[in-house]
Amino acid sequence: MTPALHLAGVTLVRDGATILDDITWNVQRHQRWVVLGPNGSGKTSLLRIASLYLHPSAGEVAIDGGFLGRVDVRALRTRIGLASPAFGDLLRPQLTGTEVVMTARFAALEPWWHTYEADDRQQARDRLNRFGVGHLSDRPVSTMSSGERQRVLLARAFFGDPAIVLLDEPTAGLDLGGREDLLDRLGRAATDAASPPTVLVTHHVEEIPLGTTHVVLLRGGRMLHQGPLEEVLTAAHLSATFGLPLELEHRGQRWSARARRG
Repeated sequence: MTPALHLAGVTLVRDGATILDDITWNVQRHQRWVVLGPNGSGKTSLLRIASLYLHPSAGEVAIDGGFLGRVDVRALRTRIGLASPAFGDLLRPQLTGTEVVMTARFAALEPWWHTYEADDRQQARDRLNRFGVGHLSDRPVSTMSSGERQRVLLARAFFGDPAIVLLDEPTAGLDLGGREDLLDRLGRAATDAASPPTVLVTHHVEEIPLGTTHVVLLRGGRMLHQGPLEEVLTAAHLSATFGLPLELEHRGQRWSARARRG
């Protein structure tokens, strides 16, 4: 089966510094991944390459069987659902919630670049409702809080029929209640067999949603470990990833970690 995301030998070098080093990774259609690692580990660069907004220095990248450099990247980006704070910063403040979401159909930033149908607007409103922000349908981005804007971007990521959804710190800007509500919504999406495969990037094991199947542990631009969540996410592996002794607890399908005392 063709993977939703394929990376082979991906390396990224900037100004003589190696940001990512020989990354090989496949995300299959039925999988839900989380990428964990400290600041500076290369998580954001990895996601930018996976979303085709950054070209690697070496290696190959493919989305749904379409290889970067061999097909029209603009068309290939329409197969990717993406939510990231950096993308949110590109939005024109006057865009409404509905407009932000429906532009995902063409991986665009502006609705006037393409023609949209009534069905596109209705699906955009449905996605906004799915993430608890239906009331923002006609509100401009400029009037939204950072947490509200983040939810709108998540609705955009799940618009249409993406081959894969990439989520860069989706709970950023949310308070505790908002975080738990969003993780519950992501968990419900993950357990829905009809939902696309997902990759969620975070610093915190507490933000791993229900239904997550696999994990990548990233440090210094290298994948220390990758594989099934229950096998790979151990205290020893997590300690090596973050560079300090950690205790890891798994309770009621949620994870937590803290520094080992003594």
